[in-house]
Amino acid sequence: MIHSFLVVGLTLNCAGAENWVDNRTVYIGHKEPPPGAEAYIPQRYPDNRIVSSKYTFWNFVPKNLFEQFRRIANFYFLVIFLVQLIIDTPTSPITSGLPLFFVITVTAIKQGYEDWLRHKADCSINESPVDVVQQGKVVRTQSYKLRVGDVVVVREDETFPCDLIFLSSSRHDGTCYVTTTSLDGESSHKTYYAVPDTMAFRTEQEVGSLHATIECEQPQPDLYNCTVHIEVIDVCVFILSYRPLGAENLLLRGATSMNAFLIVYLCILISKAVINTVLKYAWQWSPDRDEPWYNHRTEIEVIRAFTDFLAFMMQKFLGSYFITWDEEMYDEELGEGAQVNTSDLNEELGQVEYVFTDKTGTLTENNMEFIECCVDGNVYIPHAICNGQILSAEHEDLFFRALCLCHTVQVKEEETVDGIKRGIHQGKPTSFYISSSPDEVALVEGMKRLGYTYLGLKDNYMEILNKDDEIERFELLHVLNFDSVRRRMSVIVKSREYLLFCKGADSSIFPRVVSGKLEQVKARVELNAVEGLRTLCVAYRSLSESEYVEACHHLTEAKLALQDREQRLAQAYDIIERDFVLLGATAVEDRLQEKAADTIESLHKAGMKVWVLTGDKMETAAATCYASKLFRRTTQILELTKKRTEEQSLHDVMFELNRTVLSNRSLKILIQQLSVDCLDFGLIIDGATLSAVLKPNADGSGHRNYREIFLEICRNCSAVLCCRMAPLQKAQIVKLIKASKEHPITLAIGDGANDVSMILEAHVGIGIMGKEGRQAARNSDYAIPKFKHLKKILLVHGHYYYIRIAELVQYFFYKNVCFIFPQFLYQFFCGFSQQPLYDTAYLTLYNISFTSLPILLYSLVEKHVTMETLKRDPSLYRDIAKNSLLRWPVFLYWTCLGVFDAVVFFFGAYFLFDNTTFTSNGQMFGNWTFGTLVFTVLVFTVTLKLALDTHHWTWINHFVIWGSLLFYVIFSLLWGGIIWPFLNYQRMYYVFMQMLSSGPAWLSIILLITVSLLPDVIKKVLCRAVCPTATERAQVSLSQYFEM
Repeated sequence: MIHSFLVVGLTLNCAGAENWVDNRTVYIGHKEPPPGAEAYIPQRYPDNRIVSSKYTFWNFVPKNLFEQFRRIANFYFLVIFLVQLIIDTPTSPITSGLPLFFVITVTAIKQGYEDWLRHKADCSINESPVDVVQQGKVVRTQSYKLRVGDVVVVREDETFPCDLIFLSSSRHDGTCYVTTTSLDGESSHKTYYAVPDTMAFRTEQEVGSLHATIECEQPQPDLYNCTVHIEVIDVCVFILSYRPLGAENLLLRGATSMNAFLIVYLCILISKAVINTVLKYAWQWSPDRDEPWYNHRTEIEVIRAFTDFLAFMMQKFLGSYFITWDEEMYDEELGEGAQVNTSDLNEELGQVEYVFTDKTGTLTENNMEFIECCVDGNVYIPHAICNGQILSAEHEDLFFRALCLCHTVQVKEEETVDGIKRGIHQGKPTSFYISSSPDEVALVEGMKRLGYTYLGLKDNYMEILNKDDEIERFELLHVLNFDSVRRRMSVIVKSREYLLFCKGADSSIFPRVVSGKLEQVKARVELNAVEGLRTLCVAYRSLSESEYVEACHHLTEAKLALQDREQRLAQAYDIIERDFVLLGATAVEDRLQEKAADTIESLHKAGMKVWVLTGDKMETAAATCYASKLFRRTTQILELTKKRTEEQSLHDVMFELNRTVLSNRSLKILIQQLSVDCLDFGLIIDGATLSAVLKPNADGSGHRNYREIFLEICRNCSAVLCCRMAPLQKAQIVKLIKASKEHPITLAIGDGANDVSMILEAHVGIGIMGKEGRQAARNSDYAIPKFKHLKKILLVHGHYYYIRIAELVQYFFYKNVCFIFPQFLYQFFCGFSQQPLYDTAYLTLYNISFTSLPILLYSLVEKHVTMETLKRDPSLYRDIAKNSLLRWPVFLYWTCLGVFDAVVFFFGAYFLFDNTTFTSNGQMFGNWTFGTLVFTVLVFTVTLKLALDTHHWTWINHFVIWGSLLFYVIFSLLWGGIIWPFLNYQRMYYVFMQMLSSGPAWLSIILLITVSLLPDVIKKVLCRAVCPTATERAQVSLSQYFEM
């Protein structure tokens, strides 16, 4: 028999569907309350349909056109096209209308295809089969037909079709294991608990007889705050129970059941996940978001042809695939490679100045291994215990029991989890541990090696097999869950007495300790932290009957609150978790990732400043920073911590550090000139001190001075460690650096849900596909398997992308100046009659066909130096730092070169052929022949200019560059050599052939092309000989190497 579980589904609320009140009441199974109960007022809710698409069949054309013409460039060319269409102008409306129509059509097709894929994905979700309990029977329906109050059957490994309240399970203890990877990124298993009052309802008939109501809050965008109550009613209208429900009873849409249970759920679609999704798409759809960096950094506004915009789009879109295709960034363990979520930021990878990185799971492997524990100052190591070490501490039994009881670990006995075989020993299935925290699994496994085995939770009793092979049973009364504010968790259990066990960070345990060997344990904790180990402290408290009743009263009162439940629970926890007896501490190792140190060292050589933002204690984080070479032995550490500000005022500490870094600045410059090791600084700051630095005074002034001093200190530090950081503080740090006067490009990298805030805040966000889930990877611009891949994505791909986009931007300016300026000069010789210099076909195809493909290919495949050179010499990254290739001097050079070439084109042709006959019959060149000559020199010059800038030649480069020139010649011969019947007049007939039949014309074309390219060639030679850049020196070294 296939076990299953049931849920009662409540679809989410939508605007205007019901009156907005503080709470909503839902009836299970759509049953009206029995006679005598409160008046039954049916409420209308939307269905369970998911819509992530942007367009429909009816609104696609008007909505897409509206959004495209909201862009100023599209609107400008639309106005130009309409003016040319209405007013008699010397140029045909086709010259602006055809490119506009082409770009609008291509963009609409692209957006329509992407939206069709979203429609297809929505349809697969909305039409997925769901089993619903109706009148005691299971009926198959579709997901989008679910209504608020439906009872739904969900089986093992199925995704929850809506938000659910866990009512009962096939397991007798009323639990189930769930992964919420697709929702919050956490891949580890989480345990959820059924409502105690409904655990007995296990069959469809029993569920059909259930009369209950749900009272819950209105939709709000917080995934993890849940304020819900359930009332179970009998037929005599007596309320059998009124129970508050928490997050442990709520299963959100998108999570997946990991067990084959018969579970009855009450699902409440309160739009938590959906609101977040809508907000995300609303942000991405806004035309003001994700603007390319050069639109903000280049203070130049030049109207370019529409094909230039199309080339930019194609370059970004196609260029992003080179990251995805990079085999060196493929991880065999994960079976995945790098992913690109945003292609608009490729060139930003070549401009990063600050790197903000998480520690756990990013620099380290997040693979926890229990190393040792300290009980009353005595150290116990698992392998030493196995070799005969004697347990002698006074509290060792209580300490080991505490670690076996104070956790949320579950015992799993199935052979497979997520398709991976686990718990197999000698071909037979054995139990293993799963938990939402890898630290907890490491601790419980460590206790098993020390002789105390946790057997699991059975009928609300936690069982332990002690060192004497005796089973001990403890009744689990309350779990005070861990949160990032308290930084600890507790359980209340009962054996012969009531016991409160607590474990957490030393900063959250030590202040609440009233007895125990505090100094010995603290010394061991500090020693382990210096060695880079993750430490936790363990304490307990014995509760009397009255103290336990009082604690239950505080917890029940807080859980029953519909408003401010989280704050009241925090107050209740604070009252209960006090007067501890310290038992000891644990040490768990999280190893450094492969090549993490080499990556950070390369980033330093590339000129980037690396900051580590972590929630760990200072000693542990500092040890990791030394191991990863963020701090070197010569680094002078500056501390801006709570401990120091308690000894001195914050004002004195800030100014003392500022004087230190400023007084050594001149010394550092002198040392650099002497080519010896530089004196560098490293700053360590904790979360409490950061809050004080950024906190405004009561009068609203003063904080800016501290902030500027803090920034000045950071500017003179090669590395910064921020410890004890909350997720929002990480984002504050990134925002602070972004808003500084230098406006540097920032990059944030992390692997967990707590890193999402800083990833979204930074200019470039990179997520690691780690063990903490995929939320960071999904919310980032780029996702990579390991931290070591950051080196290549920045130093190689980022370098290439910036070089390519810089050439693309400047080349577009250059070739359009060369194209437009001769037409401007021509007006002085045609009486300002607006007579065009070029034929309409040339005007239209210049940017579409003749000059577009070579630069597009260049911007995709150009490699001015090899990948190996860029990885071997990270300092080459400094050559492109601070937008060096798109500054005013570089732009002015390209502009002046374009003006010079345009002058050579026009006046060279003008003076060479002034009052001269060229053909054998004495016929002189007319204005169309003159314009064709100028245009021919123009096309060949700008194409050969790109050929001179190309360093990486492949067969496709040759094909596109020489093929573009050949295409121009063939097109001109056909355009002027055939009488086209669809043209009313053909002013270019035989013009191109007449020009090529003249010997002086051939000589003039060659001469003018040579003169136009000569200044750029001379400039390149002189710059390489007089003041070569590091990149140019690397190119010379590479060429000499190949010659050898």
